Amino acid sequence: MKKLVKRAIFILLAFALTLGIATPVFAVNDVDETPIVVYGERLSDAQVEEVRDLLGVDDPDAVKEHIITGQDYATYIDGNPDANMYSSAKIIPKEEGYGIRINIVTPDNITQVTSDMYANALLTAGVENAVVEVASPVRVTGESALSGIYKAYDAEGKQLDKERMIIANEELEVATDLAGKEGLSQELVSELLAEIKKAISEQNPATKEDIERIINEQLDKLEISLSPEDRQLLIDLFEKMRDLDIDFDRIRNQLEDLASTIKDRADELGIDEGFWEKVGNFIKDIFIAIGNFFSGLFN
Repeated sequence: MKKLVKRAIFILLAFALTLGIATPVFAVNDVDETPIVVYGERLSDAQVEEVRDLLGVDDPDAVKEHIITGQDYATYIDGNPDANMYSSAKIIPKEEGYGIRINIVTPDNITQVTSDMYANALLTAGVENAVVEVASPVRVTGESALSGIYKAYDAEGKQLDKERMIIANEELEVATDLAGKEGLSQELVSELLAEIKKAISEQNPATKEDIERIINEQLDKLEISLSPEDRQLLIDLFEKMRDLDIDFDRIRNQLEDLASTIKDRADELGIDEGFWEKVGNFIKDIFIAIGNFFSGLFN
């Protein structure tokens, strides 16, 4: 019997290694991971409750709650103080090296901004190592959600650089503008922005000409054709980033993770649903085999 149990344990360990499941390592984490939730000012009381439900806020006392106003929109990124703020967000700070993870909870109501666009812009603004969820009970472009995230950090004593926040918002505007061009998907635009940042972190461009060369190289690499006007949009954007001396090298790993995630999601990889169905069936068959083994072992 002992031999059979040992054999069963060996099979389970081998199976875990096959799936790449590592033994958990428990480390001390001194980051306060209490969720911070920011609600759009224009939400009604009923909509606030709806957003709480969407963002998984079961107990408001267990999170830090704030309101994002039109005046905040103007304060953080020079936006319109009369703007209607509906987009809301939940931010969970994470330990160094975790990276940035974005989840749009209501994708049908965030009409222009993708999770990858948010991630790109937030890294530019200086937001790192966090899980961010975005939701809106009504249809909005999603651009104002950045201001809510900035408000969360400011309210918790982690003020971000205003110039970087403004540039991040400009980046989001450029991204949504380019994604509306013929032949350019949202994923491809996000990949382009992430790859340009990676190249900047690796090459440390000293002049505007260097920025232009990097942009042209990445456009050629991704086989993207842009009009001279759209190329200039990118050049002007990244020249502003260069002037701010944003240290993209420090967040290179997060940029690489982001670029890799976008590539994995892109249709260009040609991985269809049939492939994932086969993977699911394979894993299901393994579990059935293990279940049958134990059934025969103890019956």
